[in-house]
Amino acid sequence: MMGNSEVNALVTGASRGIGKSIVQALLQEGNRVIGTARSSVFPATFAKHKNFEGLHVDLARTEQMRTLLKPVFDREKAPMVLINNAGISEDADMSAGDDRWLQTWDRTMQVNLRAPALLSKWALNRWQREGMNTGEGILINIASRAAYRGDTQEFASYAASKGGLVAFTKSVARDFGEHGISAYSIAPGFTQTDMVSDSTEIYGEKYLTQGMSFDQITSPEEVGELVAFLASGKVPHMTGSTFHINGGSYMI
Repeated sequence: MMGNSEVNALVTGASRGIGKSIVQALLQEGNRVIGTARSSVFPATFAKHKNFEGLHVDLARTEQMRTLLKPVFDREKAPMVLINNAGISEDADMSAGDDRWLQTWDRTMQVNLRAPALLSKWALNRWQREGMNTGEGILINIASRAAYRGDTQEFASYAASKGGLVAFTKSVARDFGEHGISAYSIAPGFTQTDMVSDSTEIYGEKYLTQGMSFDQITSPEEVGELVAFLASGKVPHMTGSTFHINGGSYMI
């Protein structure tokens, strides 16, 4: 944060993958972090850390979010950085029955777009009430390269949800800059997480890195470092920007 040595952040999907690396990077810099997970256990290093608080919340259940997460923004020291990282990617082939297909779309939109938007709403309302100075309220949404490249047809719901998240972030950036609030999107490509591990086992890393500048899949630690930098509040005038971290699989 600009002018502050400590960040108070909320990170969704914090128990593994990119979210885990984000939390690690923030804690290493002496920040306080509230992390969420649906059901998985938080790493022991987090659970024992004096600056970490873990909450188990299912982002597919709005009422559970209202009960467990909305009060976080009413605390005396509410998070001044919100990092919407949690997301799901579920197969919804066009040949599937309509009901199943729509169920997958609805669940994907709820977790990947509606839940982050609702969390952002609560954060923005608190930040406005605080009358924070420039760089004092920071929203970081983890999107995907699929928002820009699209995805295969069976994962069109995932691509659409991430595209919506990018557009939502830009809308926040346009309207809330005058309140000292910055908003950024990060669009990772294939990243070495559980979500990608199945594809790696099936196709191999060489196949997944075709067309990239490197022969390695991006590490979650690299994404975590980028998030920690943005959370520092050092580049408020880059608000609305999307940071593409995809190994050069496309360049904008």
